[in-house]
Amino acid sequence: MENLAPPSETSTRPPKRPRAHQGVTENQTGKANGDRTGEANESVDRESSPEDFEELRPKSKRSRASEGTSASAHKANDLSLIEAVKGNGKFIPQVVKLWVERYEKAPKPAMVELLMMLFEACGAKYHIKEEFLDETDVDDVVVALVNLARTGEVEDYQNSKRKELKSFKDNLESFWDNLVHECQHGPLFDQVLFDKCMDYIIALSCTPPRIYRQVASLMGLRLVTSFIVVAKMLGAQRETTRRQLDAEKKKRTEGPRLESLNKRFSTTHEQITVLEEMMRKIFTGLFVHRYRDIDPNIRTSCIQSLGSWILSYPSLFLQDLYLKYLGWTLNDKNAGVRRASILALQNLYEADDNVPTLSLFTERFSNRMIELADDIDVSVAVCAIGLVKQLLRHQLIPDDDLGPLYDLLIDDPPEIRHAIGALVYDHLIAQKFNTSQSGTKGDSSASSEVHLGRMLQILREFSTDPILSIYVIDDVWEYMKAMKDWKCIISMLLDENPLIELTDDDATNLVRLLCASVKKAVGERIVPATDNRKQYYTKAQKEVFENNRRDVTVAMMKNYPLLLRKFMADKRKAPSLVEIILHTNLELYSLKRQEQNFRSVLQLIKEAFFKHGEKEALRSCVKAINFCSTESQGELQDFARSELKELEDGLIAKLKAAIKEVVDGGDEYSLLVNLKRLYELQLSRAVPIESLYEEIVMVLSSFRNIEDEVVSFLLLNMYLHLAWCLHSIVNSETVTEASLSSLLSKRNTFFEQIDYFLNNFSEVEEMSKHGNQLACRVCTILAEAWFLFRKMNYTSTKLERLGYCPDTSILQKFWKLCEQQLSISDETEDEDVNKEYIEETNRDAVMIAAAKLVAGDAVPKEYLGPEIISHFVMHGTGVAEIVKHLITVLKKKDADLSNIFLEALKRAYCRHIVELSKSDEEPLTSKSFIECKDLATRLSGTFMGAARNKHRSDILKIVKDGIDYAFVDAPKQLSFLEGAVLHFVSKLPTPDVLDIVKDVQNRTENVNTDEDPSGWRPYYTFVDSLREKYAKNEGLQDEKEGISVRRRGRPRKRRNIEGKRLFDEHNSSEDEDSISAYDQEDAQDEEEKQDEEEEEDAPLINSIRSSKLRSLRLSREENKGQTRTGDSERAADNLAASRTSGASS
Repeated sequence: MENLAPPSETSTRPPKRPRAHQGVTENQTGKANGDRTGEANESVDRESSPEDFEELRPKSKRSRASEGTSASAHKANDLSLIEAVKGNGKFIPQVVKLWVERYEKAPKPAMVELLMMLFEACGAKYHIKEEFLDETDVDDVVVALVNLARTGEVEDYQNSKRKELKSFKDNLESFWDNLVHECQHGPLFDQVLFDKCMDYIIALSCTPPRIYRQVASLMGLRLVTSFIVVAKMLGAQRETTRRQLDAEKKKRTEGPRLESLNKRFSTTHEQITVLEEMMRKIFTGLFVHRYRDIDPNIRTSCIQSLGSWILSYPSLFLQDLYLKYLGWTLNDKNAGVRRASILALQNLYEADDNVPTLSLFTERFSNRMIELADDIDVSVAVCAIGLVKQLLRHQLIPDDDLGPLYDLLIDDPPEIRHAIGALVYDHLIAQKFNTSQSGTKGDSSASSEVHLGRMLQILREFSTDPILSIYVIDDVWEYMKAMKDWKCIISMLLDENPLIELTDDDATNLVRLLCASVKKAVGERIVPATDNRKQYYTKAQKEVFENNRRDVTVAMMKNYPLLLRKFMADKRKAPSLVEIILHTNLELYSLKRQEQNFRSVLQLIKEAFFKHGEKEALRSCVKAINFCSTESQGELQDFARSELKELEDGLIAKLKAAIKEVVDGGDEYSLLVNLKRLYELQLSRAVPIESLYEEIVMVLSSFRNIEDEVVSFLLLNMYLHLAWCLHSIVNSETVTEASLSSLLSKRNTFFEQIDYFLNNFSEVEEMSKHGNQLACRVCTILAEAWFLFRKMNYTSTKLERLGYCPDTSILQKFWKLCEQQLSISDETEDEDVNKEYIEETNRDAVMIAAAKLVAGDAVPKEYLGPEIISHFVMHGTGVAEIVKHLITVLKKKDADLSNIFLEALKRAYCRHIVELSKSDEEPLTSKSFIECKDLATRLSGTFMGAARNKHRSDILKIVKDGIDYAFVDAPKQLSFLEGAVLHFVSKLPTPDVLDIVKDVQNRTENVNTDEDPSGWRPYYTFVDSLREKYAKNEGLQDEKEGISVRRRGRPRKRRNIEGKRLFDEHNSSEDEDSISAYDQEDAQDEEEKQDEEEEEDAPLINSIRSSKLRSLRLSREENKGQTRTGDSERAADNLAASRTSGASS
C-alpha cells in the first residue's frame, strides 16, 4: 500500500510542483501526523486503480485543500484573540473554538485572555493577574481604564481610518456571535464566563470616554442578539420535547423515555430562563442608559438592536415595557435615531400577528407618528409616511387624522411629496386599505376610469390653482397606471360611453392631468426642481421615453383635432391641450399617413392663437407652431412654415387696423390684445414689423393719455424689435452702414420715448397701482436696453458706435423711480389690476434689473452699487437675496468693496437723518436707525472666517473712513459709530482694534464733551463697547454673534472626574453627559457657512421666481404660520418644528 501511494500522488500533480509531492511524502512518514497520513494513504489506495485514474485529479485537490485547512489551523493557533478581531476575520471561528477548548481545560487563564481582548478592543491595554481574578473588583478595573483614557493611552480601533481595521466592527460582532455559538452546550450556562464579561461590558458602557461606551455598547447589544439566536433554537427544541411529552402521556405509560423527556424539557426551559435573565441584565444595565447617550451613533445602534430583538424574539420583548423606548425615541433630537425608531416600528407593524399586542402602544404614540411625516429631516419624514401607511393598512388611525398629511402634497422636498403621493394613491384612489370596498373587477379600462374619477375628486380641492393641481399630479403619477391610459382619458374627455359625468371643472382638471402625464411620460419635469440641475437619463430610460412618445402620438393622432375643436374656446383648457403636441413624434404623422390630421391640428392652433388674448394660451400656441415648423419634415414642415407666415401677416394686419381704430378715437382693447400676441411671438422669434415701428412711435407720441398697459406693451415690442435687429447685425457676416444707421435711429427714438415716461414719473410722488405697473415696466425695459447696448460689448469693434452709457442725471432719475417701486409692497392688492404679468412688474424684477446693470458693468458701479446695497434689509427676503448675489459678484470681480460698502452705509444713515427730522422718534430706537444697524450687520457678516484675513484691509478702511465721517461736524453724526462702524470693528484682530480705540480717544482730547452730553453719548457707547470686548486682549468672541466655534483636533480632556462607583445601578445618563461634555460637537456654524457659500455660487438669475410659485410658497407659509427666509429663516423653522426634532429624553 505504501508503495502505491507515491505514484498516485505523482500522477495527480502537475510536473512543476515536485516540492509539494516531496512534502506530502515526508508528511506520510512523520510521527506527529501518522493517523491522518494513514487515512489519506488508504483513500489514495482505494482510488488509484488503473481503470479509474482520470478521477485522481480532484482527489489531489482535496488533499491540497486539507493541507490549506491544516495550515489555517496552525495560523489560527498562533493568533491571539485581539489579532483575530483586528485581522480580516476569516480565522475568528477557529480562534474562538480553540479558546473555548482552552477555557474548558483551564478557565482562569482563558478568562484573563478574553478580558484582555475585551479591554484592548476598547483601545486600552490592561492586564489582570490570573491569581487575583476572583478578587479583582470590576469597578476598580474600570476606573483604571478610565485613567488610561484620561492620559491618552487609548487607541480607537472602531473609528480608525486605517485600512487593516476597516472590518474591526464587523469582526468584533462576529467574535461574540461565534463565542456564544461555541459555548451554547456548556460555558454559556455556567454563570461565570458570560456573567463576568457582562459585568465589564456594562461597566465600560457607563464610563465617560466615548470610545469605551461605543465598543462596550456594540458588544453588549450583539450579545443580546446572539443570545436570542440560541434561545430561539432552544425554544424550538423545547416545543418539540413538549409535543413528544404530550404523545407519551397519551400512552399512559411510565418509563425511562418519559423521564428522559421531562428532564430534557426542564433543562431546556432552565437554559432559556438563564438566557432571558442575561438579556434582561444587559437591557437594564446597558440599554436603558445608552439609548439616551450623548453620542447619536450609540443611541441609533441601541434602537436598531431593540427593533431587531422585538421582531425576532417577541415572546420576551414584544410588550410595552420595551416598546415604550421606541416611542420615546421618536422625539430624539437626532434624525438618525428618529429614523431608526421609525424603521423598527415599520418592521413590527409589517407582521400582522404583532398588531393586537401593539394596540396600546399605537394609541399612545400614533399622533407622534403622524407628526413625523412633516419632520424637518426629509429621510425621517419619508420613513414616517411609510409607517403611517402601515397604520392605515391595519386601520389603526382614523381618516380624520390624515388632514395635515395631505397638505404635504405641495411640500418642497420631492421625496416627501412622492411618499405622500403613494399614500394618497393606496388609500384614496386604489383604496387598498379599505376592506369594505373590494377592488374594481372587470377590464382595465373600467378600472382606469374609476381611478381617474377618484383622482378628479381630489383635484377638485385644487381647481382654483393649477399649480397646486400639477403638484398633486406629479406626486401620484408614478403609482397610478390610469394616468398613462391615454385612450381612457381621451375617451372621457370626448364623452364616449362615460361611467362618470364630468363637470366643467373636472374636464379642466382632466385636460391638465393629460398634459402633465404626457410630459412626465416623455421625461419632462412638471414641477420645478429645487437644485436647477440638468437631468441626465440612461439609454434604457431614453428608450422608454421614446416609446411613450410614440404611444402618445398614436393615441392622439386621430383624436387631437376633435379635442381641439371641443375645447379650443375655453381659456382654461386650451393652453394645456395645445402644449401636448410639443411631446409627440411628428414623424409618425407621415409614417401613418395622417397628414390631414396634422394640417387640421395646425390650423386649429392658429385659430386658437387669434381667439385668445391671455398669456398662457398665447405662449402655448406660439410654442406649438414653432415646434411644428422646426421639428416636422418634408411637406409637413413646408405647410407649418406657411401657416406661421400667414399667422405673422395676419397679426401685423390686425395691429395696423387696431392702430387705425385708436387714431380714429376708437377702443384700445383690440390694440392691447394684438400687442400681447406680438409680444409673445417676438419672445421666441424675429417678426418683421419695420412698417409698424413708426406707427408705434406715432401712437406713443400723439396719444399720451392711452392706458398704461397699452403703453407697456408698445414699449416692450419696441425693445424686442431693437433686440432682434441687433441680433441680426451681430450675427451677420457683413454689416452695412444702412442697417447700422437704421438701428441707431430706432434706438434713439426708443430712448426718447422712454425718457419721457422716466421724467414724467420722477415728478410724481405717489401713483396708482396701474401707474406703478407702468413705472416698473419703464425701469426694467430701460435697464435691459442699457445692458443690451453697454459699451464694453462693442469697444474696439466695428460696432463701437452701438455702445451706450447713460449720463449721471438719467441714471439718478432711473434710481429714483426704482426706489419708488421698492417702497410699494407687492402684497398691495387691487382687484382691477391684471395679474398675468405680475412677476415682471414687482419690486423683485426692478431690483434684478438694477443689479444687472451693476453686475454687467453697464453703468458706473460707484453710484448705483451703493444705492442698491443700501436697500439690503429694507424690502424682505426676495430683494435681500438679489443684493446678496450682487455682493458675491462684486467680490469675484475684486471691486472696491470698502468704498461701496461705506457709501451704502452713508446712504442708509442719511435716510435715517431725513426720517428723524420728520418724526419725533428716539434717534437710537427709530425704525430707520435699526435698519441702518441691520444693514451694517449683514454687510459685516459677509466677512466670515478666512474672509476676515483676506479682506482685512477693506474692513480697516471701512472702519477708519467711517470714523472720519462720524466726526465730521461732531457730534451731529456720531451715531454713525454705533449704527455702522461698530459692527465692522468686531471683524478686526485685537491689535487693530486697540489702535482704533486710541485714535478715537485722541480725537476728543481737546473737546469739551460735557457741553452736549446726549450728542456725545454714541461716542462713549462706541468706546465702552470696544473696551469691554477687547481691553483684556481676549480677542474675538464669536459667541456674541450667536456662532459657536467648532474645535479641531482631539477633544479636551477633563482632569477632575468624580471618584464614584461606576458600576452603581443608579448611575444616570445625565451624570455621564456632564462628565463627557467634551464629546459634544456643534457643526451649526459650518453648515451655515457652507449654505452661504452655495448661495454665493448661485447665479443672479436664480433670484427670479415665478409669481405662481411665489403665491404657492406664500400660501403654504401662511398655513404654517411662519416665513422661511434663507438660512436664518430655515433655522427659525427648525426651532418652530421642535415637535419633529424634540430633544432626547
